[in-house]
Amino acid sequence: IFMGIATPTEAGAVGAVGAMGLAALHRQLSMGVLRAAMEETSRITIMVVFLLIGTTAFTLVFRGLEGDLWIADVLGNLPGGALGFLLVVNVVVFVLGFFIDFFEIAFIVVPLIILPARQLGIDLAWLGIMIAINLQTSFLTPPFGFALFYLRGVMTKRIPTEVLYRGVIPFIVVQLLILTAFVVWTAPNVGPSPGGP
Repeated sequence: IFMGIATPTEAGAVGAVGAMGLAALHRQLSMGVLRAAMEETSRITIMVVFLLIGTTAFTLVFRGLEGDLWIADVLGNLPGGALGFLLVVNVVVFVLGFFIDFFEIAFIVVPLIILPARQLGIDLAWLGIMIAINLQTSFLTPPFGFALFYLRGVMTKRIPTEVLYRGVIPFIVVQLLILTAFVVWTAPNVGPSPGGP
C-alpha cells in the first residue's frame, strides 16, 4: 500500500491468501474454518452496505430539510472562526469515537462538517488527516476505546484491565500533543504559517 503497488482491497486479498497459506502450513485449514471466515466476512460486508444505505437515506432527508445549511451556519459562525470550528469538531469526533466506530463517523459526521470547513477555507485533505489522528486517539482512550477492547481480547487473562488502561495513558498524551501541534502549526487560517517557528 505504501509503495503504491496495491490498493487496500488488493492488499487485503493478498493478506487473506497469506493467512490461508499459513493455516495450511499449520494443518489448520479446513472447509469448516473457511466457511466460518467467509460467513464473518459476509456479515461485516452486509453491515457496511446497510450502514451506507442508512446514512445515504439520512443524508438525503437531512439535506432535504436544509439541516446541512443549518449545521454549516452554526459551525461557520462559532467564536474564534476556523480555530473555534476545529476545536468543536475535535471534541465532537473525540467523544463520538468512544461509542461508534469509524464507519458511522465517516458516513454521518464528516459530510456535515465539509460545507462549513470549505466556507472557512480549511483544506479538506488536511481536515481528513486531523480527524484520523483524533479518532486514533479516541479509540485508545479508556473506558470505551475500541482498540482497548481488541487488545483486551488478545491479552492473557492474568493481566488486569486496569493495567491496560494505565499502560495506554502515555500514548494518549503523546497523540493529544501531536493533534494539538498539528492543528496549531499546520491548520490553514488558524496558526502560524507552516514555515514559522
